[in-house]
Amino acid sequence: MADSTTPLSTASTSAAAQNARAQISQNTNQPTGPNTGPNTGQPKSVIGSDFQTFLEMLTTQMQNQDPLNPIDSSDYAVQLATFSSVEQQVLTNDLLTGLLANVSASGVTQLAALVGMEARSTAPARFDGAPLSLTPEIDRRADAAWLVVTDETGAEVQRHALALTGGTLDWAGVDDTGTPLPAGLYGFTVENFASGKPISDTPVATYSEVIEAQNLNGGTRLVLQGGATVAADEVLALRRPD
Repeated sequence: MADSTTPLSTASTSAAAQNARAQISQNTNQPTGPNTGPNTGQPKSVIGSDFQTFLEMLTTQMQNQDPLNPIDSSDYAVQLATFSSVEQQVLTNDLLTGLLANVSASGVTQLAALVGMEARSTAPARFDGAPLSLTPEIDRRADAAWLVVTDETGAEVQRHALALTGGTLDWAGVDDTGTPLPAGLYGFTVENFASGKPISDTPVATYSEVIEAQNLNGGTRLVLQGGATVAADEVLALRRPD
């Protein structure tokens, strides 16, 4: 029967070292619970607990090594370096989580500042009886141009000849008899002609009030009065309402 005081074999000592490293990795990679930012003390306390466990296991490993074949000092150095690397990774991940939360909050604040502004875009504009200010852009090659008005379904409801000099005009929203058109969304396009043939179509931009700003799939979309939407990078100008 073997003596209970017999030192551990080299194989047992090596296995203990491997188990210690595995336990350290397992402890430091366990979930640490919700994180509310870089100032939370939870990750620090978890790492401190893991380090204490690491020291206890390292001490036990040293006490049970084979005196005739002790563990090489480089093995201890590897274990210390491994724990230090994992510790830094956990702290870095915690810091990045806090930074992303701050950036997200800042983004929401910036979006809120857009609500109530008037955005100039080629999205359909809401007509509710008040004239809409339009600034058609005429193709320089054109010798004739027409303003084409479409409703929410895309159907043409009106067509007006435009002066080639361009400039701002007020669209009253009435038909040829002077009857107001129904309230709703209307789109505006300039059809350019040269020698009686169409050469280009130019969308007409209008100002509409921003009623909502959305952060979707990494991009920002603005919801305009009447329900039309436009991507933030398609907005040509912003102004405060009169």
